Amino acid sequence: MPLSWNEIKDRALKFSREWADESSEDAEAKSFWDAFFNVFGVPRRRVASFEQPVKKSDGHDGYIDLLWRGIILVEHKSRGKNLNRAFQQAKNYFPGLKDIDLPRYILVSDFARFRLYDLEESTEHEFPIKDFYKNVKLFGFIAGYQTTVYKEQDPANVKAAERMGKLHDKLKAIGYEGHDLEVYLVRLLFCLFAEDTSIAKRQTHPVADDKKHHAQPQC
Repeated sequence: MPLSWNEIKDRALKFSREWADESSEDAEAKSFWDAFFNVFGVPRRRVASFEQPVKKSDGHDGYIDLLWRGIILVEHKSRGKNLNRAFQQAKNYFPGLKDIDLPRYILVSDFARFRLYDLEESTEHEFPIKDFYKNVKLFGFIAGYQTTVYKEQDPANVKAAERMGKLHDKLKAIGYEGHDLEVYLVRLLFCLFAEDTSIAKRQTHPVADDKKHHAQPQC
């Protein structure tokens, strides 16, 4: 069972305080990432490996700092280093990975900062280590929480919903109500989307002059 968010936040705050002044990539990077995964109650050794060998885009040998296959790739630098270059270095490893191993997330850090890229959603979040506890939900996928993105509804769908609501109110105002009204509206909705939901079969009708076809849903 995943840790509660409150416990994860407490762990993240302790992590930030412990690592606030670290700066040496070579000396402490592995301990840093072991502690990072422990924030979410996940032993790093169970899911991710250090120094994963891979062919870079230029054909030379490279080593990924940390890889959880299919989930996240981490590129770590010493404090103050350029995170844009760290991200580009991470992307240069992609040609050497199998499709099934390509990560959804890239995380780059210089101890002082985290920057998380979600390649599927094309989003980027950067924050200082002191604010880690405020941003832990970005890493819900590590803890076992599903990441859900709510997108704005298509304006056409919103407009259609508003019209169905107005139709409901008008029918109710003239005496239609209860179960019969709800059944009618549901059936009407299915008819409107019959072709999209494969309820109705498409029929083609030849047109004599240009031999074009058009489709009409049956409902």
